[in-house]
Amino acid sequence: MQGTSDSHPELLDAAALCGHLVPAGSVAGFLAEHRKALFPDEAFADLFPTGRGRPSVPADVVATVMVLQALEGLSDREAAAELRTNIAWKVAAGLSLADPGFHPTVLTLWRNKLRGSDNPERIFDAVRAVIDATGVIKGKNRRALDSTVLDDAVATQDTITQLISAVRRVRRLIPSAAEIDLTAHDYNSVAKPAIAWDDTEAKAALVSALVNDALALIAGVEGVSLGAEQADAVGLLALVAGQDVEPGDIDGQWRIAQRTASDRVISTVDPEARHIHKSVHNYRDGYKAHVAIEPDTGLVTDCVLTPGNVTDGAAAVGLLAGESPGLEVYADSAYGSGQTRADLRRAGHDTVIKPIPLRSLPGGFTRDDFVVDYRARTVTCPAGKTMGINNTGEARFGPRCDGCALRHRCTQSKRGKDFHVSVHDDELAYARQAWADPIVTAHYRKHRPMVERSLAWLVAGGNRRLRYRGVARNQIWLATRTAAINLRRLVHLGVRHDGTTWVIALP
Repeated sequence: MQGTSDSHPELLDAAALCGHLVPAGSVAGFLAEHRKALFPDEAFADLFPTGRGRPSVPADVVATVMVLQALEGLSDREAAAELRTNIAWKVAAGLSLADPGFHPTVLTLWRNKLRGSDNPERIFDAVRAVIDATGVIKGKNRRALDSTVLDDAVATQDTITQLISAVRRVRRLIPSAAEIDLTAHDYNSVAKPAIAWDDTEAKAALVSALVNDALALIAGVEGVSLGAEQADAVGLLALVAGQDVEPGDIDGQWRIAQRTASDRVISTVDPEARHIHKSVHNYRDGYKAHVAIEPDTGLVTDCVLTPGNVTDGAAAVGLLAGESPGLEVYADSAYGSGQTRADLRRAGHDTVIKPIPLRSLPGGFTRDDFVVDYRARTVTCPAGKTMGINNTGEARFGPRCDGCALRHRCTQSKRGKDFHVSVHDDELAYARQAWADPIVTAHYRKHRPMVERSLAWLVAGGNRRLRYRGVARNQIWLATRTAAINLRRLVHLGVRHDGTTWVIALP
């Protein structure tokens, strides 16, 4: 059943005895005064639908601890220790000086309950409700978008490690699978396979044998009635057995493929983590945090966590889903695709997004040196020659390039210039023209940098590395962390509750 906070202070009430030691302009000081208004019991009542059993820790206490934990980047054990020994935390949570706090598993329980509920981000929503009530961003129609990489909480596994781990999981979860005879490795042993690891042929033979074991295991459980967890384990085994290998020269033989799967699983421990390519030669492993902020105040209006291979543009429209049309959206060129621009325009927003740079030959022409008539579906080259655009979006100049004095600046192809008109070519061309306006670029330089500062606040203090596995668990962490940072920002702006609603005490 749900627990509630006693409205009568205890004899050794921390706030009464030591409240003056907690700075008034701190998040702890704000929560000490307003936690019950911010996190009322009824906002969490659905997590405890039955009135039976031992009362839980009060919602305002747990939510307060979760906010402080996210703000300071602590583990559950560290947060429980702070609640037990830190006067500021006791004051914020409304505990007595002698209160021992609660066990770290209480935080795990509450996160699990939130994740399984209809509103897992209610702590973030509670802070957003404060923002809305104060009107601090009312009438501010600018939003800046950006993302940052979050490192996963597990080690990346190679092909061999993933195969062994996936086979072990299937054998552990499905009793009949454990009876299937496998020969590549002793899967009951935690030791590495006994091969010469510097022998390329030995490693190749092991990979081939492991893949055959995996296929035998998958075939062996075919027709067996499986639960959800068991089916997921078999599916993951099938995925890792196929993503990195290809058939060898002999039937039944397998080898490491000389390519990388586009959606490659990098760990069976956290199957949702992905490679993140920061550049051609630099990549990280984990997830991305995507945020939208109001640039004048630095307040985050929405956040979403995705696997690392999800593009920034794919997450853009979702970040603004709860907003009214008419926003000015500021973002860098990672959001500059034609599809993203078209999606934002259809949502009723204006874009101030840095264009994707054009490529050209050294000293040559760029796409904008050609004139495209979208209605007539023609393209005119810098030499004044016009070609029609076919159904695939191609304008092939071919023989018309023969003898052209400008050919060396246009193409190196022996077949002549092939000009491609994409589906959203007009969106991109208009964006490049708009970007040439110094007023547009001045607005961009003024309003977009704040989002980078907000992202820096988000990952500061060791918070770039995640503590949990999977999108759902880490999304709750991101939402709570963002709520804590927003709350800190609101406190700095002078937020308070006047007994009726939330207001900003502007200077």
